[in-house]
Parts: sequence; structure tokens; C-alpha cells
Amino acid sequence: MGLFKKERKLDNHTMKHGAPIIVESNPTSPVSEQFRTVRTNIKFSIIGNGNKSISITSADPSEGKSVFSANLAATFAQQGERTILIDADLRRPTVHRTFMVSNQNGLSNLLANDVSLDDVIKKTNIDNLDVITSGPVPPNPAELIGSDNFNKMLDSLNEKYDWILIDTPPVNAATDASLIANDCYGTIIVVPQGIANKVDVTNAVEQLKKVHAKILGYVMNRVSAKKSAGYGGYYGGYYGGYYGTEDK
Repeated sequence: MGLFKKERKLDNHTMKHGAPIIVESNPTSPVSEQFRTVRTNIKFSIIGNGNKSISITSADPSEGKSVFSANLAATFAQQGERTILIDADLRRPTVHRTFMVSNQNGLSNLLANDVSLDDVIKKTNIDNLDVITSGPVPPNPAELIGSDNFNKMLDSLNEKYDWILIDTPPVNAATDASLIANDCYGTIIVVPQGIANKVDVTNAVEQLKKVHAKILGYVMNRVSAKKSAGYGGYYGGYYGGYYGTEDK
């Protein structure tokens, strides 16, 4: 139980200060190695496909998807691959805090035709990693996400980057996640052990299936202290591994 309390504190910290980039601050840790394992499995699952846009979601809020998104994006960039992370969680954004960049112009401005794509792409302090922040919270997030402008943006980014990772809202909290998943090559679902509600996860998967989203796999985080022996530290056991295909 103590481990789970720590992880809840991490969620609050993420909302206020952004996600910890563990793969940068402690690249030799077992947790960082787990992120690299996920990266490898993703690359094998998308071999030969020209569309490398991946949405990352969870069933419910505060389940670790933003921490996972930021760290996964960093691992791709660390391999020298041109990577961009898009904060499409327009209601509870974190990317601008994580990478300490301005959120004055972002995704919402771009989709509303207020600015150009070049205006919203921001460099980070990690080589090969750019971000598009959420921008100001709009009154109609789902309408913007579901517009043709979102697809046009993905098409343009696909020509410039090797990987496009999109941090989306939780599936059960907003329709945005399903809309985005339908536009991407694949989707990863983050599932916290001991916290995620099985019914909620099942409902989220069913929602994604309805839009014919391709679920690449599931990542279990917040594994129990016993199963995560050896991870140690504040992030002990935060990621348990990549679960492969949907069938598995």
C-alpha cells in the first residue's frame, strides 16, 4: 500500500510540475531499461509500416500515461530517431511543464487555424525530441480533435519525423482518445496494477475496438513492491513491462 501512495503523489506532482524523465536522469536504472524494452517491442511491431504515429492512453485519469509518454518519447530520441511528442490531452495537459516550454501556442491553436505547424513545434533539451504542447484549453476539444486539421497535421509530421507519439486523454473520460486512436497506426494502453478497475479497462478496450483502433499492447505500471524487488528508489516498480499484442 505504501508503494501505491507514493505513486499517487507522483500523479499530483506530474500535474503540477510535469512528468519525471527517468530515462534521462537515471538512464542505467532498471526502470529505464523497461522503457527501452517497450521501445524495442514497438519497433518490431511496426516494421515496414510508413505510419509511425502512436497514441498512448489509459482507461481513467491519473494512471501514469503522461509519465510513460514522455519517457517513451525520450527513449526513441536517445536512439537518434527524430521524435515528436504531442500533448493531445487538452483538458489536463502536462507536456509543457515536463519540458519547461511555453504553452501559449499549441495544438488547440493549430487546429483552430490560428497558427501554423512550425509555430507550435518546440525543441526540448533532449536531442532529436520535439514537442507540441496542448495550447490554451478550448471550449470544444473533441470538435478540434475530430477535425480534418488533425489528420493534416499527422500527415505533415509523418514526413518530418521517425516517430509521432500522442499523449491522449483517458478513454473513459473523453471521446478524444478514441478519435485520435482511429487516426493513428496503433495505440498503447497504460494499466496500473492494483489501481485500474477491470470493468473500466474492459470498457476502454471496447470503445477503442468500436473505432477499429489497433491496440499494440498494454503496459502495466505500479507493479507491487514484491514483484518489483530490485527497482528501488522513489520510482520503484513503476513499469512492469510490455504486454505484446492484444490477443496476449
